Amino acid sequence: MSSTDTRIAQLRQAMRRRGLSAYIVPSSDPHLSEYLPARWQGRRWLSGFTGSVGTLVVTADFAGLWVDSRYWVQAEAQLAGTGVQLMKIAVATTPGHVDWLAANTRAGDVIGVDGQVLGLAAFRALSVAAATSGATLEIRADLLDDIWTDRAGLPQAAIYEHVAPQACVARADKLAQVRAAMRAHGADVHFVSTLDDIAWLFNLRGADVDYNPVFVGHALIGPDHATLFVADGKIDAALRATLAADGVEVADYAQAADALASLELDQKL
Repeated sequence: MSSTDTRIAQLRQAMRRRGLSAYIVPSSDPHLSEYLPARWQGRRWLSGFTGSVGTLVVTADFAGLWVDSRYWVQAEAQLAGTGVQLMKIAVATTPGHVDWLAANTRAGDVIGVDGQVLGLAAFRALSVAAATSGATLEIRADLLDDIWTDRAGLPQAAIYEHVAPQACVARADKLAQVRAAMRAHGADVHFVSTLDDIAWLFNLRGADVDYNPVFVGHALIGPDHATLFVADGKIDAALRATLAADGVEVADYAQAADALASLELDQKL
């Protein structure tokens, strides 16, 4: 068996343990980044396909990788002999993975996906597909953690300040602009997960993604404070003090979900 065969077999075992009929592995991270840190390269690890974009769907008797025309030749070569079927996006006879799931699942089936790497539009499309077939969508299933024994952790590169003259607008002024926009839209708090936006807004830079000066994190901005959620140890004491002077608290990356859950019911996010 190839490494892909072995990994797909392990995934199917994990699916059976979780009661899942189908599992989706998109090419995304919790920030919908174009370039993914190693931790979220699960589709590549499972399928052996090294292109930057593709969606893997696995069931008990099928494994398919959906890619667009940029990758057809590459995917055909890399998937040969793996048991993973090439599914060509934009070919009239090949449904997209969402339509395929709607047509190939039935009432009582459970479709699993790691909801942390799923954008809202994708979640809504999959919800419609599941409702169409009578299946259930389970978004709390990160099966990669079950089977990927040497999976990378969160990137640990240090975060540093981006200063004048390159940073031509101060962090406090940028936050003030965001808060003015929040008031205009009637928002009490604003949650930001896109890494380039966070780097720009806080005048910070990092090296968590190859060839991109960004760092993995989330930000929650309130009317008079902000919290930056990053992995522990990435921001040193001196930079923490500088951020605190601008009303920015640093918290652990994993606490972002709890911070959202703790918002008051009448707050607008």
